Amino acid sequence: MSGRTRAAGRGPAPGTGRVVVVGAGLSGLACALHLRGAGREVVVVEREPHPGGRAGRLDLDGFRLDTGPTVLTMPELLDEALAAVGESTADRLDLVPLSPAYRAAFADGSVIDVHTDREAMAAEVARVAGEREAEGYLRLRDWLTRLYRVEMRSFIDARCDSPLDLVRPDLVRLAALGGFGRLAPAVGRRVRDERLRRIFSFQSLYAGVAPERALAAYAVIAYMDTVAGVYFPRGGMRALGDALAGAFTKAGGAVRYGEAVTRLERSGDRVTAVVTEGGDRLACDHVVLTADLPAAHRLLGHEPRRPVRIRHSPSAVVLHLGTDRTWDALGHHTISFGAAWESTFSEIIREGRTMSDPSLLVTQPTRTDPALAPEGRHLLYVLAPAPNLAAGDVDWDREGPRYRDSLVRTLEERGLDGLDASVRTEHLVTPADWARQGLAHGTPFSLSHTFAQTGPFRPGNTVPGTSNAVLAGCGTRPGVGLPTVLISGKLAAARVLAGGGRR
Repeated sequence: MSGRTRAAGRGPAPGTGRVVVVGAGLSGLACALHLRGAGREVVVVEREPHPGGRAGRLDLDGFRLDTGPTVLTMPELLDEALAAVGESTADRLDLVPLSPAYRAAFADGSVIDVHTDREAMAAEVARVAGEREAEGYLRLRDWLTRLYRVEMRSFIDARCDSPLDLVRPDLVRLAALGGFGRLAPAVGRRVRDERLRRIFSFQSLYAGVAPERALAAYAVIAYMDTVAGVYFPRGGMRALGDALAGAFTKAGGAVRYGEAVTRLERSGDRVTAVVTEGGDRLACDHVVLTADLPAAHRLLGHEPRRPVRIRHSPSAVVLHLGTDRTWDALGHHTISFGAAWESTFSEIIREGRTMSDPSLLVTQPTRTDPALAPEGRHLLYVLAPAPNLAAGDVDWDREGPRYRDSLVRTLEERGLDGLDASVRTEHLVTPADWARQGLAHGTPFSLSHTFAQTGPFRPGNTVPGTSNAVLAGCGTRPGVGLPTVLISGKLAAARVLAGGGRR
């Protein structure tokens, strides 16, 4: 089967066996919803006491912290998963469109509000960079839109198991759009202002590659951020897991929280049961594993063989701050760019050290939902890209507190006067902490999206030697990011419904 894959709906005939999904993250829940909508008996097993996976949560002194992703795009993919069981995002979530989607602050003191509305953003670009750049922005926007349409229908939301699966009419269209060139030059041909180039290319770091080296095809992430729109669910990003899990259980699915999976029972090439830490044995017809790839392969007793070495994405330091004040300069999402740019990527990816002049994502969720903090308090989420544990040798347990102080000083120097004195509670997460959570090389962003780890060259959702085990999550196709993990769950469900696994 090739082309666009549908896993959900009321059409497919019910299966005859149970599917066990390991992990109640967003990919696992999306998979479970699509399977349940197709009539399968599904049990989800989750080691944490709540759903969400990497979209985690922490309650601290009355502050409700989201410990995972903070940027929500493409909510229609949530709607698609919920529609599998006859529900919608409107039934389960109160999504607030953010305007602006981001506020970009630069070292020269200039600020650009990034609007997803075409005319509003063109006017903002004209204000800060002139009419010629506004025209360039409109050309860039049109290019991003065409790129997205081609990629989504044929390369992202589609099975792509072999390089031969790339041989479709849209491959020619993607090449004609320059998708196989480099991202930074592709953006630079349309806008000349350095600030605009950064706004429309920094997203490649989410894919683990510097803009100068990333494929232009990854401009699709900029489309999601700057054209399709950015949203925030009231109640925080934790509401996403709650919504998907709630719809799943209402449709007759079962979720077992607080149960870690320790091993799989096998008979030949088939997984016959999932065994939990407490000794419970869950017999299964199929199993879907959504854990970090190395953990999934350990459970399967499989050692991946690849012609080139696996490369993991950079990691991140996240500093959660509960404060007694806020600052007018902050939007819901603020990107605080340092003066350095190309050297920043070199420091993180090649040299394995922290940024000397950091560019930071500062999210203030209480700007949109004050209920996430005690009355009169505010919540900041500061994300600093950092080397993963394989790329650098930073002793994070020792250096973490020092780096925390450095980040706070940097933000104070960039206009958040009195930030340190305003802190009433805080929580620091470093690459060492991600590693303690079981994430390979201490990165929550899994495998980088180099050419050799993109499309059919990225680990697939089946495993050699197993005929009924399927993988989902950011380490598999199509890749890293909230929209793509939802798609990975749908593709995994389609694989199960088609017979699953491979021999």
